[in-house]
Amino acid sequence: MTTIAKGAARLDDWGVIRAHGEEAAKFLHSQLTQDFALLGLEEARFAGFCTAKGRLLATLIAWQADADTILLALPRELLPAILKRLTMFVLRAKCKLSDATAEVGLWGELGAPDATPAWRLQRNGASVRIRLPDNGAHSRWLVAGATAPAGPEIPAADWHWSELEAGQPGVVGATSEQFVPQMLNLELLGGVNFQKGCYPGQEVVARSQYRGTLKRRTYLYETAGEAAPGQEIFHSEDPGQPAGLVANAARRDGLSLLLAETKIAALASGSLHLGAPDGPLLTPRALPYALTEPQ
Repeated sequence: MTTIAKGAARLDDWGVIRAHGEEAAKFLHSQLTQDFALLGLEEARFAGFCTAKGRLLATLIAWQADADTILLALPRELLPAILKRLTMFVLRAKCKLSDATAEVGLWGELGAPDATPAWRLQRNGASVRIRLPDNGAHSRWLVAGATAPAGPEIPAADWHWSELEAGQPGVVGATSEQFVPQMLNLELLGGVNFQKGCYPGQEVVARSQYRGTLKRRTYLYETAGEAAPGQEIFHSEDPGQPAGLVANAARRDGLSLLLAETKIAALASGSLHLGAPDGPLLTPRALPYALTEPQ
């Protein structure tokens, strides 16, 4: 397989929601899984937006544009529904939500490895660079601004491949309302704060963390088959029912890489297959972080 080069890919499949007003941070703090009350100018937040049953409607990356404005990046296909649902909860809060996609360009940038922690933010005029989790070979950044980052352009497929290598799953249209945050390893990636106050689904998320009820995690696999989000996976020793669900997938050079939510017990023996019990074999690959179980 060819090596992924350094450079930046335009993320045309992502959009941006603007939350503006003196209570924008307070409002988002009450709705999302992360702490926005203490959001600083030099950090970003990875967060989930859940239903009352703790199922993820979306995952978002958020940062402050100024003292009264927070921007939230998410897949463009989810933006209209998430904007509408968040707006329903604004009520008397001094916060106005709008679609800022046309004003804020987004790029995924791969650079040389460095020691910058994930979710730190660098500012350069009107542009920001947000450090994302590593894929082991590159530093990964979400760049937001009006102009593209300096340097070569890379294919969007290379960027999406790096997302999976980094073990960073996200909710898309085909998987909305399918997972509680821990099923997607969100708390291991800085996406859940268990010390903050209530938000939709908070009790379910906390129960999964502290009562040992979690039976599924997201794992990384490689296969010769073509994978797609929302596709079921099956276990050779229990072919009558799905053993998991593909969260995200990317394809390069005739291979697919996928992050799939999987029954933890299915990893003990047997084999996993894509789409059907006799479908393409899934070969496990190591994640770049340890999978710890909730205590």
